[in-house]
Amino acid sequence: MEITWYGHSFFKFRDRGISIVTDPYDASIGYPVQKIKADVVTISHHAPGHSNLRAVRGKPKVFDGPGEYEVRGVFITGLATWHRKKKGTLAERTTMFIFEFDSLTIAHLGDLGVVPSQREVEDLPSVDVLLIPVGGGDTLNAAQAAEVVNMLEPKVVIPMHYKTRFTKLPLDPVDKFLQQMGQKSVKPEPTLKVKKSKNLPEETRVILLECTV
Repeated sequence: MEITWYGHSFFKFRDRGISIVTDPYDASIGYPVQKIKADVVTISHHAPGHSNLRAVRGKPKVFDGPGEYEVRGVFITGLATWHRKKKGTLAERTTMFIFEFDSLTIAHLGDLGVVPSQREVEDLPSVDVLLIPVGGGDTLNAAQAAEVVNMLEPKVVIPMHYKTRFTKLPLDPVDKFLQQMGQKSVKPEPTLKVKKSKNLPEETRVILLECTV
């Protein structure tokens, strides 16, 4: 399994001849828009930073809501979650996606803005790699993201949806999340290549990915 980050919530997974991309953005977010070929696209919700299908080449299958799907032996589950609260009421739905490969399970939390309940967490499968928003704004802030990590207990955590030199959105930098996780500095890696049976850590580890632009 190879995981590449293109900034914001946009990732690409490559495993066993299948390519999956998540939440492709448009130019309004600030990142250069890239054309990436994929077999599958997941969209957490229809907003400019998460649903630019024009950035994906080929004829991918598109999943943009709750449900259970299967493509080439990869099982994908979309679960309804909340994006944000407004004036005491929950204002917008979003979708987290669980990807179950033969080798490992990845959870992409999309534009999650509300910490899930313990009951909701108990309904999730065991997560090996967690992709989680940490920059605040309308999504989880650093403290909330750390709380979710403690609830899910993944082997690997990859932060997303935070302030970078490209981002135009009012988000916090990733340093705040690293502090919450008790890590002063983490050297970014170009990609993550991982196999469940070989190189997953025994305890939760935060990995930063370099933005591929």
